[in-house]
Amino acid sequence: MAVQIFTDGAARGNPGPAGIGVVIRNDAEILLEVADFIGKATNNIAEYMAFIRGLEEAIDMGEKDIEVFSDSELLVKQITGEYKVKNDGLIPLFHHAQSLLRKFNHRKVYHTAREENKLADKLANKGIDDQSTKGFPLFSR
Repeated sequence: MAVQIFTDGAARGNPGPAGIGVVIRNDAEILLEVADFIGKATNNIAEYMAFIRGLEEAIDMGEKDIEVFSDSELLVKQITGEYKVKNDGLIPLFHHAQSLLRKFNHRKVYHTAREENKLADKLANKGIDDQSTKGFPLFSR
């Protein structure tokens, strides 16, 4: 049975302080939650970084079958080949994500409504909030 990976990225200021949120779950329970600060980034870069982190965590957990859910229509349509990646900053992230996806036996990537992705969104914002309270001026401006 495939695990479900929910990912979200957030940037305040776009670009600005950015965070990622990842939730990995099976039908019965949440297996992992990630809330991390990634520095200054655009929202689209944060979305890709969350997606990549979710894939990396699933690989580390030994998962072979995944379903990934993101509320970023741009990311999902780029990953599934419906849109071409034109932004130079996203191209290496796209290629890295594709190489990670190939490590799974079965994989599906879905666009989901924001309402269905609330926990990943909360974690992405927590990543930003937790970092800004630590007082690192290089990253919190």
